[in-house]
Amino acid sequence: MTGRAQHDLGGNRSGAVQRARAGVCILAGGEATRLPGKLALDAGDVPMLVRVYRNVSAGRETWLSTKGPLPDAIAALVDAPQVVDRWPLRGPLSGLLSTLSEMRTEWVFAVAGDAPFVDGSFIDGLEAHVSPQYDAIVPMHGDDAKRIEPLAALYRRDAFLREGLPVLLGGEGKMRLVIDRLRTRFIPVKDERAFANVNTPADYAKLREVLS
Repeated sequence: MTGRAQHDLGGNRSGAVQRARAGVCILAGGEATRLPGKLALDAGDVPMLVRVYRNVSAGRETWLSTKGPLPDAIAALVDAPQVVDRWPLRGPLSGLLSTLSEMRTEWVFAVAGDAPFVDGSFIDGLEAHVSPQYDAIVPMHGDDAKRIEPLAALYRRDAFLREGLPVLLGGEGKMRLVIDRLRTRFIPVKDERAFANVNTPADYAKLREVLS
């Protein structure tokens, strides 16, 4: 099934349907080849993954997608179920499919474990656009629908599983290919701080400077 992408520049809440709050899937199973062990690095007096968990988990069912057991220093501070990726080394799509298949909330917010500035208010803002005609609420950089953030987005769980699995099993792992198969609403975000990820030593140096 291929749906038409929708672009909303006004943030209109009309048409939103009251429903249970979305769950959260934190992706913590990446290889981190450019910055090994990054999820355990200090990010404001707690490991980075713990910071992300605390930012997004309040009042929401929260799960972790992992590649194996978490380090003890992190596991002691994160009270969330963990799902080990069924298709290792296939990127975030495989982690999301593995974890969403175990979750039960209608909508799930997907977030990278190295996104230290995403918080509950960001999720709330996307949830304001949820309605029956959409399967995904995806932020984009300003008005540019080519620059989107699949790992700071809301997905209708059953639709993502239905459309994502054929993409993965077909040999692809690009989140954009799944989004293009969903009925997607793109939401412009002008403040791009929430999109910051820590992928390199330089990124981490910038984060430490901001948090100091």
